[in-house]
Amino acid sequence: MTDAEWSEIKDLLPVPAWMNGRGGQPEAHCHRQMLDAIRYLVDNGIKWRAMPVDFPAWDRVYAFWRRWRDRGLVREFHDRLRRKVRGSEGRNAEPTAAIIDSQSIRGAASVPASSRGFDGAKKTNGRKRHIIVDCLGLLLMVLVTPADTTDRDAACGMLPHLVARYRTIRLLWADGGYTGRLVDWAKDTLRLTLEIVKRSDAQSGFVVLPRRWVVERTLAWLMRSRRLARDYETLPASSEAAVLWSMTMLMGRRLARNRARQVTRLFLAA
Repeated sequence: MTDAEWSEIKDLLPVPAWMNGRGGQPEAHCHRQMLDAIRYLVDNGIKWRAMPVDFPAWDRVYAFWRRWRDRGLVREFHDRLRRKVRGSEGRNAEPTAAIIDSQSIRGAASVPASSRGFDGAKKTNGRKRHIIVDCLGLLLMVLVTPADTTDRDAACGMLPHLVARYRTIRLLWADGGYTGRLVDWAKDTLRLTLEIVKRSDAQSGFVVLPRRWVVERTLAWLMRSRRLARDYETLPASSEAAVLWSMTMLMGRRLARNRARQVTRLFLAA
């Protein structure tokens, strides 16, 4: 990462326990080295053992990845970045509306049969990513399931956690795959308005649908990371962590660009 990115994100990193006197062994490598190694892996889609010698040893980087995944540190880091990005865009830290969608991804041979399925509609054997984003396209939640999991079933598991985590959200946009009893259940149980944005039968060809294009753009952002082009992870939790790491890369770059624009405007104003 560039020095501009590092200056924006370094204060948002979770502080290790040993630095606060809460025990634990001091880390052998600085966080910037570890983040650079993980960003390289996610962005280029390499194998763990193919980690270049410029970075720490691959097993040390994997141990860092696993520790941050299991302890929820990557989610904590991601959420702090998202709140800072929203603030830089003139938004409140917490969103009031969101958009939900899913994406079926082919699973590699490393994906076990117990966590993969076949999506008959997309003709895809692998897993499915269910994501919820805010109106800027920034990730709020991600859930990885077998590809044969329906959108409604996944939403039933995600929406209670969404409402509990983001108490300000009262409106959710979705496509036609979320129609049915889910709309009434969300309204009666969660007090959440689920608005379905459908494509008109009279429309032909590619059409940009209101609100739905935001989550589709986020899925396109994720596909820029080669590690996410297919699902290579043995554990669904690792797949979710890879999505979070990809979004942290995007948000770090956005913060650096916003800071550069602010400096340029101040320079021109002076």
